[in-house]
Amino acid sequence: MDGLKTPIDSSLLTLQRQGEPKVAPTHNPEEARKAAEDFEAFFLSQMVGTMFSGLKTDGPFGGGFSETIYRSMMAEEYGKVMARRGGVGIADSVQREILKLQEVGGHAHGSSD
Repeated sequence: MDGLKTPIDSSLLTLQRQGEPKVAPTHNPEEARKAAEDFEAFFLSQMVGTMFSGLKTDGPFGGGFSETIYRSMMAEEYGKVMARRGGVGIADSVQREILKLQEVGGHAHGSSD
């Protein structure tokens, strides 16, 4: 077997990555917290979206492409709300790591006064 020969449509990868949080370097704890919460919101929305993917759409709306789009938007909002309300604790760990890595990076590249 020579493996998968189906080409990957790069536009699908771009669509999937639209919700990814963008993290710029910062030494500001508030900015690090915002980036950590954005990361947790993204993680939670991916988790909720996966949970929704197995649900049947036999209800009054009847499913279809529109419902697929709506579900992804709803999963994204659920992730944001959960992260704002304390999430599952990922943001705390991510914030610590961001600040720790930037502190180490600051010493490695920083001032040699």
